[in-house]
Amino acid sequence: MVKPRVLVLRAAGTNCDEETAFAFELAGASPERIHINRLIENPAIINDFQVLAVPGGFSYGDDIASGKILANQLMHRLGPAIAAFIAADKFVLGICNGFQVLVKAGLLPGPGLPAVTLTSNGSARFEARWVRVRAERSACFLLEPGEEFDLPVAHGEGKLVIAHNPADSTSENAFSLLKKAECVALRYVDPPRARPDYPANPNGSEFDIAGLCDPTGKIFALMPHPERCILKTHKPDWTRDHNTEIDGLKFFRRIVARFQR
Repeated sequence: MVKPRVLVLRAAGTNCDEETAFAFELAGASPERIHINRLIENPAIINDFQVLAVPGGFSYGDDIASGKILANQLMHRLGPAIAAFIAADKFVLGICNGFQVLVKAGLLPGPGLPAVTLTSNGSARFEARWVRVRAERSACFLLEPGEEFDLPVAHGEGKLVIAHNPADSTSENAFSLLKKAECVALRYVDPPRARPDYPANPNGSEFDIAGLCDPTGKIFALMPHPERCILKTHKPDWTRDHNTEIDGLKFFRRIVARFQR
């Protein structure tokens, strides 16, 4: 059986690439950490991989805006290679800063849909805590509608805001368009409440959105860090948790299963 190959993208300031590579390796893939400069020098490298993972961290120190510089490199220096990769039967994953990169590169939520951005947390501070997210009905093959995951977040700019034109639409209408296109993949939840308040929604994201995919399901990104929940002992309540599957590892195993031959 051939292991799927995963390109884990690195840049100055990226700090979750080793953990992401380890998560894919644990799930049965063959990951390789590659610096953005190497990819720019030889864009054809990407053709050897089935998965592109943009991990968390603070690419380029979050100068200008979180993920913006790396996003510009992807689209202006690697645009044709990225477009060809997405057009093929391949997959792009973004985690935390990777979510910011994919949004600011214009890859999420997708052409013709309301634009979104990720901005400073509503709490005006860095948030590092465990949250619960629930899968929505979406185009993403990784998720079953209604299933829930406990995962950690660690970010300062994770508040998702949906753009809309006040003259002819509302944020609710824009959200409905994203839902109709099956792009809303994950939302923060707080089981005792109908709608989560802070800190269950750690950043104040509109409509509690924690993860998006594009309408094809080939691009998926989330703010929580699944690579930080791949071992049983990663969870703070691990001595009381009797689940056989570890929440974060599920994401990586499902990606591997999709591309394993």
